[in-house]
This record gives sequence, C-alpha cells and structure tokens, in this order.
Amino acid sequence: MNRSLRVRALLALTVIAASLYIAVTVPVRLGLDLRGGTQLVLETRSTPTADADGSATDRTLEVLRRRIDALGVAEPTLVRSGDHRIIVELPGVQDPARAADVLGRTAQLTFHPVLGTADGTIARAQPQGPGERVLPDDAGTPLRLGAATLTGEHVKEAAARFDGQNGAGWHVTVGFQGAGRDGWARLTGEAACRPPGDPARRVAIVLDDKIISSPQVAPSIACGTGIRDGATEITGSFGPEEARELSLLINGGALPVPVETVEQRTVGPTLGAQAITAGAWAAVIGTTLTALFIIVVYRLMGVLATVALVCYGLVSYAALALLGATLTLPGLAGFVLAIGMAVDANVLVFERAREEYASRGRPSARSALAAGFRNALGAIADSNVTTLIAAALLFFLASGPVRGFGVTLGIGVLASMFSALVITRVLAESVAGRPGVRRRPRLTGIATTGAVRDRLTRREPRLMRHPRRWLATCAAVLVLAGTGIAVRGVDLGVEFTGGRLVEYATTGPVDPDRVRTALADAGFPRAVVQSSGDTALTVRTDPLTDAEEAEVTGTVRGLVDGAEKVRDELVGPSVGKELRRGALIALAVALGAQLLYLAARFRWVFGTAAVVALAQDVVILVGVFAWLGKPVDGVFVAALLTVIGYSVNDSVVLFDRVRELARRTPGKPLADLANQAILQTLPRTVNTGTGAAFVLVALAVLGGSALTDFALALLIGIAVGTYSSVFTAAPVAIRLHGDRGGPAT
Repeated sequence: MNRSLRVRALLALTVIAASLYIAVTVPVRLGLDLRGGTQLVLETRSTPTADADGSATDRTLEVLRRRIDALGVAEPTLVRSGDHRIIVELPGVQDPARAADVLGRTAQLTFHPVLGTADGTIARAQPQGPGERVLPDDAGTPLRLGAATLTGEHVKEAAARFDGQNGAGWHVTVGFQGAGRDGWARLTGEAACRPPGDPARRVAIVLDDKIISSPQVAPSIACGTGIRDGATEITGSFGPEEARELSLLINGGALPVPVETVEQRTVGPTLGAQAITAGAWAAVIGTTLTALFIIVVYRLMGVLATVALVCYGLVSYAALALLGATLTLPGLAGFVLAIGMAVDANVLVFERAREEYASRGRPSARSALAAGFRNALGAIADSNVTTLIAAALLFFLASGPVRGFGVTLGIGVLASMFSALVITRVLAESVAGRPGVRRRPRLTGIATTGAVRDRLTRREPRLMRHPRRWLATCAAVLVLAGTGIAVRGVDLGVEFTGGRLVEYATTGPVDPDRVRTALADAGFPRAVVQSSGDTALTVRTDPLTDAEEAEVTGTVRGLVDGAEKVRDELVGPSVGKELRRGALIALAVALGAQLLYLAARFRWVFGTAAVVALAQDVVILVGVFAWLGKPVDGVFVAALLTVIGYSVNDSVVLFDRVRELARRTPGKPLADLANQAILQTLPRTVNTGTGAAFVLVALAVLGGSALTDFALALLIGIAVGTYSSVFTAAPVAIRLHGDRGGPAT
C-alpha cells in the first residue's frame, strides 16, 4: 500500500469512527412534521403609542417564552424572523386555538403593594379584600398583595446597568411616565413607612400573574414622600443575564405590542410516525434496489461502492446530528434522494476507468481505476458545486421544512463526494491490487465496456447531425407544457395563496364529490376537496377562523366514518404573497447563479445553452403539474430547484467531456465534438438516472401522500433534465457557436 493510499485509508477510518460515535451518542432533532405538534408564526402590530420595531419584538418574544413555559411544552422553539415576526414551535401541542389564545394575549404588567406574608401555603392562603391576591416571590414565600396601583402602560423604559464605582454592580433602572410618576411616588411612599426588613416595605412587580421581582424600598426614602422623580433602581445580587432578562420582561409589559397569528401548522403524531416509517422503508428499499443495480453493472466495484454508500449514509446522519440540524419531512426525502445521487460520482469514476482500460490496451485494473478517479475529478467537482448552489438557495431563500431539505441536500452532496473520492477509492484500489483480482480482471467490472457502450460503439449514431430538428422537438414540447399552464392554470398551494388546508385520515374509501357538496351546503362553496388514495382526504379553503374550521371538520366527520384530523395549516394572505414572491426570486436567482458559474467554467456559449435547457425543464415540469392538476407549493419548489441542480449535473458532465475532447483534437467542429461527448457520457447518464429512479419510485410508492407529489416531480424532472442536457443544451450550444470553426472552449 503506497503512502497516499495509507493517508486516505486513515482519513476514511477516522471519519467513519467519528460518525459512528456521533450517530450513537447524539440524537437528530426531528421537525414538527415528523414528531407532531404546532407551529405558529406571530406578527407584531404597531399601535398609536408603540412601534412594533425589532426591539419591541424582542421584548414580546421574552414574554411569549414565559407563557410557553406556563403551558408546560417540552423543548419549545422561539426565534425572531425579521423585525416583526416570531416563529413558535410547540412539539406535542394539538390544540393550536388554545396555544394561539395564550400567546396572543397582550402582556399584563402590574405593580402591587405588599401587605405582608400569607399564612400557610399558597394553596391554603386566600385574599382578604377586593383586588388582593396571594403569589409566591422568587424564594417561594407566599406574599399577600394589595390591588394593583400601576400597570405596564405607565413604564417609560427599563434598562440593565452596571455601576462599578458605587458598588451597586448590575441593577435595573425603571423610568415612569405621565400618571405613573405620581403613582410610583405614592406606592413607594406608603411602603417606606414600614420598618426595614418588614415584607410590607417591598413592592411587587407582577407579569402574567407571576412575581418577577419584589424589591424593598431603600431606607433613605422618606415615609409618605416616596420616589418622586419617576425613576428608580432595582438592585440585588444580579448577574448580567439576570439584569437584562428582568429589564426585557418589564419592557415587554411596558410596551404591550399586539400580535396576530399569520401562519399556523399542526401535524398529528400519527401522521408524523407514518412519515418516518414510510421514509425509512423508502430509504431501505430504494437503497437496496440501487445497490443491486450497481452490483449487476459494475460487479466487484459495485459491491465496494455499496459499502461506501452505507458509509455515506452514516456520515450524512452524523453530520446532521453534529450540526444540530432539524430533520423535516422534506429533509427526510432529501436524505433518501441524496442516496440515489451519491451513486453518480461512483458511476463517473467507473465509466472513466472502463474507457481507460479499453483505450490503453488493457492495463491493470488498479491503474485504470487511478486514471478513472483522476479524469473524473473535474466533472465530479463541477456537478456537485451546481447542486450545492441549489441547496444554498433553498437554505437562504426558503423557510420552514423546505429550508430543512436544503440543509439535508447540501450535507448529502458533501458526504457523497467524500464517500466516492475517499472511501470508494481506498476500497477499490486496495482490492484491485490483490493477486486473485489481477488474474481475473473481468471480475472487477472495469475490464468490460458495458451493454450501453457496446451498442453505441456498434452503431455510432450521428445525433447532432441536424440540431435544428431537436430544437424544433423541444419547442413543440414547450408549447404543449405552456398550453397546460394557460388552459388548466397553475394550482398554487395554500402557502402561496393564503388559506386553510386540513387533512383527514379515514378508515375507508371517501367520495370527494359528496363531501364537496355537503361543505357547499354548509356555507363553504369554494372549498376544494381532494382524496389521496383510499384513506386520505384534504380540504382546502379560504382563510377560516377556528370556529369555521370546527364546522368544516364536523361536516366531514358527519359524512366519513372514522375521519381523524392529522394536519391543519393556516396561512394568511400576506404571508402567502411573500412566500410566492420568495419562490419566484429563488428560481430567478437559481438560473442566474447557474449561468454565472457555468459561464466562468465553460465560457458563455455553454453557460447560456445550459441555462436555456434549465428554463425549459422548469416550464415543462410546471406544465405537467398543471395538466395533472397537482398543487404547486413549497415542496414542489424544493423539487424544482433540485431538478435544476440535477439537470446542470448532466450538462456539466457533457460539456466537460466536450472541453476535454477539444484539447485532444483542436479544430474539430463543435457538432462532431458534442456528438462524440454524448456517446461517451451516455452510459454514465443512463446508469445514474436509473439508480436515482429506484429511490424516487420507492418514495412515490411508499412515501405516503406527503411525498408522492415530491417524488413524482423529481421523476419527471430527471427524465426531462436528462433529455434536455443532450437534446437541448448541446444543440443550442452548436447554434450559438455557429460556423466560426473550432469549439467554444
């Protein structure tokens, strides 16, 4: 074993061992669509007295966090999105109406005189007079509070400060405004009449029925006078985080910013468990079929590639866990899809090794493999970079589960490159050097050209003799797809138009027409009712209140036995408009980014040709979904961007071969070079597409209603992308290059 092979082997073993340890010890965080729960998107609204800026949203978020803690939700997630929105994820919560009611109430901040400690426990202590209450302080001591004399509306501002000169350390300053200045003076003046140490010398600050602070009035404050300048300091053994949290809570109450639920998604635990099971079965069956296929085609090298494929799955899973990424339903689909795409790098290497073995007069299998890895490196790098561009766009321009798909896809691409270029290479070169393998080169699968290449070699078709005919065929297909868009229209999903979508699981077959009629009679004439299989029903309407949704659900349950609500999505029209605009921006940026990258790598002729083929793929895929009446939603956009990356992969492999051939035979016409490159790369295209198709068919058949359309879009996209890279990108490049002589490289 040479030194470079030992280094690769050590690197592979290190990564595999670390991945195995991470996979065993670090669990992957599941998204709400896999474990069940509710997601709310809340939007802050300005009032005549308060502006809903980023600072106000931060204060609101802290108050909401305390309210969620009061709900007893395990592992909640709250993050700010922009200056006006807060995304709340509540695992296990199946009552979004209650959650929205609790979170949507305006914060209540009040200030109370402390009358003394209560006798007995909180449970036994009872208020004595009107407006009085009994609440525990930070130490758990029950305090009897008088009626509130001030509210958060009287607070001007609270801030955390540090005073190192006077020994005050971290403290919180509170400023009052308007009537609050006199109210604070009266409250502190009455408390100052009590002796130091008396509980009644304290003032209780209460937020949402919980004492957040109960400072004692300083001995320097005179009885009956109080603090008259409208400013006070709350001191104590505060650390910096405690002081900042207290100031945020007081400000949150002082600046009551109304919040509105603009988006709501609820997934039942049953649906999430079914999605995990379906995705796991699709992964197992799809991977098994793909592995069997590459073993049949590449024999011993196929077996080694299968071992590397298993290692790829382990590395990908460990990377997800290590990064703390949330695995969503589209992310699970991306993980399964990346298994099929991971085969591509192996196929590229093995096909180049076959060419090397045949063209160099049958060298050793090991030297052919080394040449295969060396010659395929450029195409592997270029094709994976384009997929990473699509994954990055999904992450930065999409949201929610679709963003999770982008993360999973990006991790899968990087892991597949490591699997092919390091793990597969170590295994292949080690085994190919064995004496028994050297004596039986055909066992490796490298010493044979393959069925596809054999047929092409015998016939040598001139595919690029008449490029205009292929362009005319492409134009006809485009017209057919465009007609579907114009005649049938694009059925935008709820997340792009706004509205409510409720999915029900049933115990038997459902008649959508009967449900549609009943909903129209109940006052919902615009409800769109669709069935998926025999045991799933979806109802899509305009935005509904929770009471109207309950009426829809009651109507469905009255007609369908055993109907159980498993998914509920509510998207406001403003959010739908933003998501629709974001999807269009993502597509435009994707095409532009691919053009820039390809133009830099292959000059403008090939870059333009590839982007024209991409635009054709987009129109055809949207047109097919229009003809089929399938919804175009965020998951479809994820599939579309993935198709763009996949289609570019094919074009990159083709143009990379054209560039390589041009260097060998300068001056040869581009049409002849393109024809030769197509014939040489077609075995890789067929084998890679077949491997990915196995996985996608498994997803379409076993993935359930949530993944069927996703897998269908990718199957159509792979077929269209494979066709367009050969019969659109190549002819367009030939026509753009014209008759200038020599290739455009």
